[in-house]
Amino acid sequence: MTRIFLAAGLALSMACAAPAQAQRSGTYDVTGTNPDGSAYTGTLMLEQIGLLSFRLQWTIGPDVIEGVGMVSGLSFATAFSLGGGSSPSMGVYELRPNGQLVGQWTTIGAFAAGTETATPR
Repeated sequence: MTRIFLAAGLALSMACAAPAQAQRSGTYDVTGTNPDGSAYTGTLMLEQIGLLSFRLQWTIGPDVIEGVGMVSGLSFATAFSLGGGSSPSMGVYELRPNGQLVGQWTTIGAFAAGTETATPR
């Protein structure tokens, strides 16, 4: 009986670890829309800096945006600043089995959200 519970616990812990393992450091191609509906493209560099935490750097045209992220289950939450640090922003993404991140982001106080898809290279 103990073995059954041990095996079930191991299977559950492996299932919970899978999303974090699917999320990996590297370069991602980004496509998205700003809250005003305008489109953008660029790249996202992810660097794992802890068990569930990441350092993020978007390059969108001439702009470089720094941030942090955290994996939780099938979600990837981000925090970053736009406009030279004057606009705190956040995003929430779904982790796809192929490593793709698909989600929404917004700036604190905004009444609209942008969308973004990041695809690993």
